[in-house]
Amino acid sequence: MFNFILNKQYRNLNQFKNTLQNIDKIHKTIKNYSDLKLKQQTLILKTMFQNGQTLDEILPEAFATVKEATIRALDLTMFDVQLIGGIVLHQGKIAEMQTGEGKTIVALLPGYLNALTNKSIHIITVNDYLAKRDSEYADKVYSYLDITVGLIQQTMLPSNRKIQYNADITYVTNSELGFDYLRDNMAIEKNDIVQRPFNFAIVDEVDSILIDEARTPLIISGPCEAPKDKYKKSTEISYQLKKNLHYEIDEKTKNITLNEEGIRLCESILQTNNLYNINNPWTQYILNSLKAKELFNKNQHYIIKDNEIIIVDEFTGRIMEGRRWSDGLHQAIESKEELNIQNENQTLASITYQNLFLLYKKLSGMTGTAKTEETELDKIYKLEVIKVPTNKPCCRKDLPDLVYKNEYNKWQAIANECYDMNQQGRPVLVGTTSIEKSEFLAQLLNEYKIPYNLLNARPENVARESEIISQAGRKYAITISTNMAGRGTDIILGGNPQSMTRLTLTNYISNTNNTSQQIEPQIKSILEKLNIQKIPNSISNKELITYIYNEINNHNKNTNIKEIYAQILSIYTTRCQKEKKEIQALGGLHVIGSERHESRRIDNQLRGRAGRQGDPGSSRFFLSLQDNLLRIFGGDKISQLMHTLKIDEDTPIESLILSKSLDSAQKKVEAYFYDVRKQLFDYDEVINTQRKAIYAERKRILNSYFTRDCILEYGESSIDEIVDMYSKENLITNQKMIINQVTKLLNITKDLDTTYIEQMHAEQVKIFLYEQLRINYDLRENYLEQLRPGLIRQLEKYYLLQQIDKGWQEHLEKMNLLRDSIGWRSYGQQDPLVEYKNEAFNLFINMVTYIRQTVVYLTMRSRLIVNTEKIS
Repeated sequence: MFNFILNKQYRNLNQFKNTLQNIDKIHKTIKNYSDLKLKQQTLILKTMFQNGQTLDEILPEAFATVKEATIRALDLTMFDVQLIGGIVLHQGKIAEMQTGEGKTIVALLPGYLNALTNKSIHIITVNDYLAKRDSEYADKVYSYLDITVGLIQQTMLPSNRKIQYNADITYVTNSELGFDYLRDNMAIEKNDIVQRPFNFAIVDEVDSILIDEARTPLIISGPCEAPKDKYKKSTEISYQLKKNLHYEIDEKTKNITLNEEGIRLCESILQTNNLYNINNPWTQYILNSLKAKELFNKNQHYIIKDNEIIIVDEFTGRIMEGRRWSDGLHQAIESKEELNIQNENQTLASITYQNLFLLYKKLSGMTGTAKTEETELDKIYKLEVIKVPTNKPCCRKDLPDLVYKNEYNKWQAIANECYDMNQQGRPVLVGTTSIEKSEFLAQLLNEYKIPYNLLNARPENVARESEIISQAGRKYAITISTNMAGRGTDIILGGNPQSMTRLTLTNYISNTNNTSQQIEPQIKSILEKLNIQKIPNSISNKELITYIYNEINNHNKNTNIKEIYAQILSIYTTRCQKEKKEIQALGGLHVIGSERHESRRIDNQLRGRAGRQGDPGSSRFFLSLQDNLLRIFGGDKISQLMHTLKIDEDTPIESLILSKSLDSAQKKVEAYFYDVRKQLFDYDEVINTQRKAIYAERKRILNSYFTRDCILEYGESSIDEIVDMYSKENLITNQKMIINQVTKLLNITKDLDTTYIEQMHAEQVKIFLYEQLRINYDLRENYLEQLRPGLIRQLEKYYLLQQIDKGWQEHLEKMNLLRDSIGWRSYGQQDPLVEYKNEAFNLFINMVTYIRQTVVYLTMRSRLIVNTEKIS
């Protein structure tokens, strides 16, 4: 019990000691329960909650229940540190737990406890693969506890999404969660809403989602026409412009600015006297073309697949199907690559991750690397980071960085390191920053004739991800990977016997007619007992994996596949355990970093692949003076020093001062990107208040059964605004114009007697116009009800939602333009953010006025047109 040393950084964990003792005490009783009695625990705990006990009071019994279910479902006994992690998550904090400490299992504890409230519980991961994998683990455990598990995947239909969100606990990716939220707030019918109100979320890899992903907002867009020839012309111009002569690149901020010379040349080519003409703007097109040329590289930031530009996520290395860069950047890259230029998109709805996750009543998260960003997590999300100790001490050796003069020598040294490790039999993981660089190293290893596995964003490699990772810890294994292997995947020394067994079964069944398949005799003799005839015909490989998984995990019956799986698993488990001991004796997994990243966290994630659960391991970064980070932050000085000392190109520098300067450079980049995210948050906070008001109004209308009151309320508000204008106006001609405006709005066919109105004071005018509104509306309602009963209610809801959506979309466009231009006001000694807030408020008031008046105007003129041609 409490079997770890509480040093200074873990001293505050003493508070959990009593809770851990209670959990252990209760578990000794629960472990004797039958499966049926264990399942009944959920109902007992829900009743306790409904009878007034708090979740904190129920926690020890709930955690002990999950602990027992995990033993029965997964044959895993939770460590004390995992129970501490679960308590931290339940408290709405971030649990920093190292790789291999079982974060997937930890999430089951607070997930179950909070599901007892019958409110929505979301466990959020970074990609579909991890969401599916984690939900499958959860489903095994929760099936013992009568708790339903939902899973949201990118390709799911809305009807299925609704079912999954209605489950007790739902596994979903951050992007799908955000897009579903936006789509729900664009729904036309109440039944189209798929999500329940946000209650509690556990964010896996919380730093990746709340920090890295938070730079770019989630946007739902629709096509809008934009002149495609402008993109092509801008691409041509971009190749005539010369770097440093016509434009400057700020690599630290990843920004491009045209100088005076560049502006003159562009205006000369385009034969215009103003590049910034608001009626015929060219600047944005040219800047996007320059960004496409200088800052966005093929096989690093994007790949070309089926003649389309597919974005590569810079943090995970995975491709992002269906996602496009906004503001014309995607079209500029399509033009650069000479592909078909698709229509530019208009923003229909958007939200930042910061404001999305702040919608939850309680938010928590877990990661291996959060301490470096705890200030930002506290300031923006009010999340405290609690460092949870490892179950066993970390034995990994992080070796000093080696810095080479040029990039080629660095890659040669990495290839040599791979060769040396391979000769010893140690498994190696090489982390690279782009597809191009991962493939370059692969070519070098081909020359050495060393076998390796390549894992990057190319579709053929993505398909083999689980296979590659399951065997990355085996003897002699060399795995070259982009950041994909840095998240959510444990590399087990000796190999993962479960994954290897499932893979063997899948390959054998899908290749039964392939006589060339090589299978060792011992495994083949077991596989031949497989009753393939009972497996459904014409099943795809993806469906086959799911089918095998379900057969293996069927608690209720013994199947042929289940028996075969158990036999092969036994063989692989024995082999893997033997191999693990051999690898541990050699020194464990060796991790090689090929470049320092912008953030220390991403470097730490890569290092964290080695040394899981007390295993030995080592890591080393190989750098060159041509690497981005070194080049931007003082690489010239180091280069001069190497030249002065006459250091050979093949000889690396190993210096403590250099390592410290790299850490300092990373801190500067982290601070810059924090400012970017903070500014994004501050500006979106303005629109977030407006978004909440608009979405609340939409929800009120969707849930309303009698929308007549909404229309009359809109009408009265419009009358109030117009009468206030009337009472402030002194000119009679202007007063008449205002009266005409009211008559048009309320569809009053008779001219109002202005002399009669002039004798009234403002309140009397309002009351008079309210009466006119109700009289005219009653007439319109009676007319439509006689023609088709219920039609007026449908029309009311349609006009309300249609005009709110239209007004909001136009407002978003204006807000984007405002934000792009507001920065110039700083030159007039004005705070751009304050100015933005003032302008945004005025734009919002104008939008609300427009929506109200348009809805009233349209409803007052509603008519039913009968198509006489169809009547015979």
